[in-house]
Amino acid sequence: MSLSQQRGKMKKAKLPKSSKNSIKKEPMLPNYAGKLNRSKAFLVDSFMLLMPIMYIVFYLFMGSREEFGAHKIYGWIEIIVPLVILQTFLLFKFGQTPGFKAYNLYLIDEHTKQKPSFMVILFRNSCAILSFFSIFGWMMMFFRKDYKTLHDLLSNTAVIQK
Repeated sequence: MSLSQQRGKMKKAKLPKSSKNSIKKEPMLPNYAGKLNRSKAFLVDSFMLLMPIMYIVFYLFMGSREEFGAHKIYGWIEIIVPLVILQTFLLFKFGQTPGFKAYNLYLIDEHTKQKPSFMVILFRNSCAILSFFSIFGWMMMFFRKDYKTLHDLLSNTAVIQK
């Protein structure tokens, strides 16, 4: 078979026409907050939100640390419930807690890329308790590229840096 016969049998591959419509743009990924800033924001929130609540529960509601030690479960419920309510209110109203504000972090809904609804934030903060006590939930952010924790995954939210 000659070269000209081989060329005749070969079909030319159709190349796509270059046009503006054929170029697919990658969706812009949010600027996920890094693990260092998230950890620092957690520490700031611990001192600015958790410590005052603990002080109020220890000395105003229970009377002393010894009384708290005698009724630990009741005491921790009195600490955790107001903390979840306060964080939920701050995240719903402003999109930030004091720690998030210090490091320019915001909570967003992963689907809408907007501020999440009140119920989503409440669910996220309730799941954060599970994350905290299981330790694994918080440690997940050190092994994921998007630095999400268990409560972020369960509530389909993300912490971003602006």
